[in-house]
Amino acid sequence: MSLDSPSTNQSSLEQVSSNQRLLKESKQHAYFVTGTDTEVGKTFVSCALLAACHDAGLSTAAYKPVSAGCDVTQAGLRNEDALALQQASNTALSYDEVNPIAFAEPIAPHLACAKLMAKGQGAPIELDAITKGYAALSEKKSDVLLVEGAGGWRLPLGQNSQGHEQFLSDFAVGQKLPVILVVGMRLGCINHALLTAQAIEQDGLNIAGWVANILEPEMPFLDENIQSLEHLLDAPLIARVPRAPSPSAVKECVNLSLLGVEKA
Repeated sequence: MSLDSPSTNQSSLEQVSSNQRLLKESKQHAYFVTGTDTEVGKTFVSCALLAACHDAGLSTAAYKPVSAGCDVTQAGLRNEDALALQQASNTALSYDEVNPIAFAEPIAPHLACAKLMAKGQGAPIELDAITKGYAALSEKKSDVLLVEGAGGWRLPLGQNSQGHEQFLSDFAVGQKLPVILVVGMRLGCINHALLTAQAIEQDGLNIAGWVANILEPEMPFLDENIQSLEHLLDAPLIARVPRAPSPSAVKECVNLSLLGVEKA
């Protein structure tokens, strides 16, 4: 990522071309959706993306491997974001397929896991389990598979059973997933976006596109902030998402062609 290179726009165009070429070679379009922080609208944007893909005649599936902050129901723990993703997918999926690892408390997953283990309950989070869940969803052969992260890019998962520190980004790196970056448009977003993009690129992954999710419609110099990010990020802006009552209300804001996704 270059912060001052005049060739950034050209790089974004080359990125679009690369996206299109790679996706034509792949039977399934899989992406990892991350954000500049927690509460920046990853799930809302993911559901809008799924709705846009559905309208394009594509089959869709979503994966929320780890969640924290769940309701306790007779069927088990249920996370609001994971339920939204399950509903937005047009491939029939069970809740456990969408969200295999869930914690009741709305805290960082590694802390929630540690609290349970301190009580003699639960077990360490294992990247292998996350990968197996992903592989099972890949076998569904949906045209589009979105994997939604939790929090920001470098989400700690704690130590596995072998004592190794893990991060959810390790999963994305292991699967070589292209990343969709959701930028919550508010004060400080440029710094957060550039640092996140830098970390993703240093991990060796490609940012397939980014989304300007407008959290504060009255944000001073909103347009100028978006223009700055368009110049500074080496990835195409695939959607400018306004405040709306539902993801389906903004699905037409998504430019799937910039991801190389074509209508069925």
